[in-house]
Amino acid sequence: MTVQVGFLGAGLIATYHAQSLRASGADVRWGGVFDPDRDRAERFAAASGAALCRSEDEVLERCDAVYVCTWTSEHPRLVEAAARRGRAVFCEKPLAIDLPLARRMTAAVEEAGVINQVGLVLRHSPTFGLVKALAADPASGRPMSIVFRDDQYLPVQGMYGSTWRGEVDKAGAGTLLEHSIHDLDVLEWILGPITSVSARSASFHGIDGIEDSVAVVMAFASGAVGTLVSVWHDVLERPSLRRVELLCERVHVTLENDWWGPVEWLVTGNGTPTRLERDDLVAEARRRGAPWATRTPPSSRRWRPACRPGPGSALRCGPTWWSMPSTARPRLAVSPSSRRRPDTPEGCSVAAAHARDSQAWAMGAAAHGPATPSGRRSSSCCGTTPVPVA
Repeated sequence: MTVQVGFLGAGLIATYHAQSLRASGADVRWGGVFDPDRDRAERFAAASGAALCRSEDEVLERCDAVYVCTWTSEHPRLVEAAARRGRAVFCEKPLAIDLPLARRMTAAVEEAGVINQVGLVLRHSPTFGLVKALAADPASGRPMSIVFRDDQYLPVQGMYGSTWRGEVDKAGAGTLLEHSIHDLDVLEWILGPITSVSARSASFHGIDGIEDSVAVVMAFASGAVGTLVSVWHDVLERPSLRRVELLCERVHVTLENDWWGPVEWLVTGNGTPTRLERDDLVAEARRRGAPWATRTPPSSRRWRPACRPGPGSALRCGPTWWSMPSTARPRLAVSPSSRRRPDTPEGCSVAAAHARDSQAWAMGAAAHGPATPSGRRSSSCCGTTPVPVA
């Protein structure tokens, strides 16, 4: 079955997704594209061959599945519109500018029973897969601490050109919510639930409501502690980079680069560290139980969408390259009354909540859950029992 795919938003990330689909060899056809910036939509249409649509409704009428690649504040409205029409929907991260909206979106796709997914990609990185495996290895001992640094140039400039990320009504907040939502997600994936957070933030660019330097201190239910530093700077010559240092009782692990490595680890009793990258790193990650780890980022690797018509012509899709493993059971571990000021513990907990809600929402897209009588996959979200936030 050829799947008609639509795009709401025609910027850098929409282009990335379109290129990923083309490179995958999946049986897809463009259902159309709409962006309020007509010039941007025309460029996307000319490059991809997608039909240039005059409205969001026209895109939704022409497609079986849709990518929501707009600024964050538009996500809830567009995801709900897609769900009402029974469209499979992929939404870029973060889900929304605050927690109540993210929960409302979750409810909308659950009630509609549509295939749904969110763009938290690092769980499929071989580097992070290997770090997770090392942390879980009994030979490593208990994880004690993790130091995570994430930096990127301010994305209103350079190749990103996302000027809306400098507008708080569209973005909601700055580097912690808009960018390091990835980091909060993968930190809990590796080390388990976060039980408390505290933070400091600064705004060197002077953009109201958009923090560009944040330091977070967190405690995990396992007893481990960690720090996350997230920075938006102006070094355009430097690509977006992450560095992670993990200390367990009997192993020291360092990670450089989101996808390619290297990952290096030193074990008690062995004076020579092991250092792997690229194909060797992927092989070791898979050997240690990360079979989803892939050699190349999503834009250039093949994947199996397994989209097909279900009973009653409902669209059913198997896992995409960003699907969560069925064993992942994230939970919300923050106060639901938290607001989104980034310079408070509550502000950090909103970002952490987005990560956990995003994980739960994404699991509904994986084809592991039971099919409903209509033939669609049902979404399954996790519990939301709040725990204290320090």
